Amino acid sequence: MSTFTFYNKYNKYTPVSNIFIDRFMPKARGEYIKVYLLGLKYCLSGELGVSSDMISSKLQLLESDVLNAWNYWSEQGLIKMKPIDSKGNYSIEFIDISSLEEDSNENINILEELNNTSLKDMLHDIEKLLGRSLSSKEITMYLSWHKDFNFSPELILLLIQYCASKGKVDYRYIEKIALSWHDSNINDVNDAQIFIKKHEDNWIKIRKILNYLGINNSDVMKPQEKLLLKWINVYKFSLDVIYKACDITFERINKADFKYIDAILNNWFKDNLRSVEEIEKKDKQKSIYKHKSSYKNSRQKDSFTNYHQRSYNFTELEKKLLGWDKHD
Repeated sequence: MSTFTFYNKYNKYTPVSNIFIDRFMPKARGEYIKVYLLGLKYCLSGELGVSSDMISSKLQLLESDVLNAWNYWSEQGLIKMKPIDSKGNYSIEFIDISSLEEDSNENINILEELNNTSLKDMLHDIEKLLGRSLSSKEITMYLSWHKDFNFSPELILLLIQYCASKGKVDYRYIEKIALSWHDSNINDVNDAQIFIKKHEDNWIKIRKILNYLGINNSDVMKPQEKLLLKWINVYKFSLDVIYKACDITFERINKADFKYIDAILNNWFKDNLRSVEEIEKKDKQKSIYKHKSSYKNSRQKDSFTNYHQRSYNFTELEKKLLGWDKHD
């Protein structure tokens, strides 16, 4: 359980900036908005601190949702969130949102530099795709991609369209995708389409594996995602082989443990086992070998009884002992 400490003056009402309502509220998740408004109310009413348990009970949310909400608003630049100790306690400082309002003169300066008609059309099309007006910061960002990354207007529009199709229209997410494309040396629309197809194919497989394990897509973390991509792209295992490793993991430890699954797949990769049939054949051979080895060991333990039994004629032996054989 985390505790959040607020710093501000006491007020009997909670003023909410129109900038928050117009720019940030429409694209935020409902539970995040609830946490922000309740936290703002606690802060402005002079509350020194409140636990995540209190907030989650008040809003009927999970404590993890509360922490995710604060992280989200921190990423949006609306609060400053700093850890107080190593026990999961934080200080929350609300930022004056009015300082985030764009300077209209800056917009005019940017537009004056847009002598290229194709760039003007690009920005207009981006606004249509996102369903909102662009801030000066966003315009500067898109123009920098054209200048610094050598992205064509068509490539930038494809990038925005791709993000919008996934329901991701926040400029920070869009920027991450642009940096990813640049790092992957994507220079034209054809390269981008190949990248998108490969990425989507990977995620279709990842979703199937997660569903097989009973895990929601939103639950996968970055280390888990790296393992999943390794199994798919590096080891190039089929889904049936990965499912087989999942089944074995459940049989042995009764839970979805990614490291355990990875260890099984590592062994199969080293043994060059590429199909379920090869894996089952290998397991059958091991089973036969163990059975033979166990039988051989049991025979070796009982070897003192395994000797040739000699047969004796006790009547003849008696005659020899008494010397009667000499009179025959």
